[in-house]
Amino acid sequence: MNIELYRQEVTKEMMDLLLMADPDKEAIAAYLDESTIFVAYNLNRLIGVAAITFEQDQAELKNLAVDESHQGRGIAKKLIFKAQDYAKESGSLSIKVGTGNSSLSQLALYQKCGFRMQYINEDYFSGYPEPIFENGIRCLDMVVLCAKL
Repeated sequence: MNIELYRQEVTKEMMDLLLMADPDKEAIAAYLDESTIFVAYNLNRLIGVAAITFEQDQAELKNLAVDESHQGRGIAKKLIFKAQDYAKESGSLSIKVGTGNSSLSQLALYQKCGFRMQYINEDYFSGYPEPIFENGIRCLDMVVLCAKL
């Protein structure tokens, strides 16, 4: 498995991965053009993607997704660490990420990677076209976590 910086057009396969993490195409389109994208490949097959943006001295992990058949193998952690390293090299002092209140495994993953909870954006996901449910919980709020670099 290798992770590399991606500088080409977003493919359908990549968009399908991005939609796994954020089911709102309009939200993805709003940040994708200004994002730095990392991709994970296994035997020339796209298996993971991470998109980060930059604002002043803080980076933001906007999207992180790993193909379901490759989850649980540490690929998401490797993508996060790659994004953190790149952000630090680019001059960022911290990196933040937002995830749903119902995204229990993602909340655990980010904390394992050094992120700490900062604040909650109440009702952030309530305006999404379709309600989101994970782990039997309705996703309404965004939990924002931050890691110092």
